[in-house]
Amino acid sequence: MILFPAIDIQNGKCVRLVQGDFNKETVYHDSPLEMGKQWLAQGATWLHVVDLDGANTGKSINRDAIIELVNSLQLPVQVGGGIRSIEAIEDYVINGVERVILGTSAINNPSMLQQAITRFGKQIAVSIDAKNGIPTIAGWTEDATTDVPSLVKKIEKMGVQTIIFTDITKDGMLAGPNFEELKKLQNETKMDIIASGGVTTVQDVEKLKQDSLYGAIVGKAIYENETRFRKMMEVL
Repeated sequence: MILFPAIDIQNGKCVRLVQGDFNKETVYHDSPLEMGKQWLAQGATWLHVVDLDGANTGKSINRDAIIELVNSLQLPVQVGGGIRSIEAIEDYVINGVERVILGTSAINNPSMLQQAITRFGKQIAVSIDAKNGIPTIAGWTEDATTDVPSLVKKIEKMGVQTIIFTDITKDGMLAGPNFEELKKLQNETKMDIIASGGVTTVQDVEKLKQDSLYGAIVGKAIYENETRFRKMMEVL
């Protein structure tokens, strides 16, 4: 299982939100690159980077900071947030991003998603950010007109190989992920699943590993206690 330290970027800074609320922001570092260097030094093998301004506006606002991070670290990086065109995907891939994450565009523009899969294959992942079983879009500000099981079946048929599942009610709450929903998804699909939202303790990581999850994203838990990441990595 891969453990992905999260670097969420807003206004060029490394921040964390609570349940995706842009009004509940904590700034942890002025430099996303320096934060990436810290996680690399602690043994990270991947990074998960999100352009929060991009997710909110549909434009890659923090693109330059993300490309700087990717080019400065010898580490695979997956990037999401506001990526809603083939041109934006291509720009990130050309500049060294290992995996591009589509969220809103994957739901609202399935033809673009299919085109992206055809061109970029396993470098495309889909983020399913759900609340009470309903996916959300536009930076978690709107509900989609589908449910999680229907969306999972649809994108798997299209050839998506990796999904990131976030239970928004768990995000930033330090109360553990939604194990029940993750287990259900694991049984319903052959796609690789990355768990996100609420991953807090070494025991959480152990359970996700036992449940054969492909990966887990950790955010607030390791920013509030940086020694926790090393302990989580030891489990793996």
